[in-house]
Amino acid sequence: MTWQVLLKGLLMLASLALLGFLASHFQFDGMLSQHWIDSEIRGKGWTGDLLFLAVGGLATALSFPRQVVAFLGGYAFDFFSGTVLSTLATLLGCVLGFFYARWLGRGFVQKRFPGRIRKLDAFLHQHPFSMTLVVRLLPVGSNAATNLLAGVSSVRALPFFAGSVLGYLPQNLVFALAGSGVNLDPTMRLSLAVALFVVSSLVGIWLYRRYRQSLAGVAEANDQARDPQ
Repeated sequence: MTWQVLLKGLLMLASLALLGFLASHFQFDGMLSQHWIDSEIRGKGWTGDLLFLAVGGLATALSFPRQVVAFLGGYAFDFFSGTVLSTLATLLGCVLGFFYARWLGRGFVQKRFPGRIRKLDAFLHQHPFSMTLVVRLLPVGSNAATNLLAGVSSVRALPFFAGSVLGYLPQNLVFALAGSGVNLDPTMRLSLAVALFVVSSLVGIWLYRRYRQSLAGVAEANDQARDPQ
């Protein structure tokens, strides 16, 4: 392991600790609240839009739940605008986390955990867009952790971002709808939100099973090619 790789790895760990301390010390998560939306975002025009994007992007990069950002987007704007702006904010957080890990931590993590990175690359490399979409649609896992892991892998950035945006949309629609107070019967609104969440989760599970079988076949073929009978 070269000194440059080690230095980048240590810098990444130190910066993560610093960001965690700053977020806790300044109560960053307290900014993303309905009170903050009312005082700083609503009625502020494009400056409010940009502030929402910046804070929402930084918050999701630091592991703040993207579903809450989508809910507040719906509350601050409306169902459509809230969905669009919260998705852009989450994409911004995705980009920040991805390139933060790629520029600072990739060499260090690959040297330290080569086996795990190979497994991650095997999962993402064949179909990066589809595999990313699967991960985003599944109702489990950490958005921020996925961004960091993808950054230290060899996955291409654009397919990863495109799959992320499409995968973010179903849950963002659900939570922006819940936050918007759109003129629907509350029971109807809740039922629609639950239905969208369940459908997107089922699609994610179906895609995962489909591509898991495909990747298993590719791995078996590779093993046979390396060890012919």
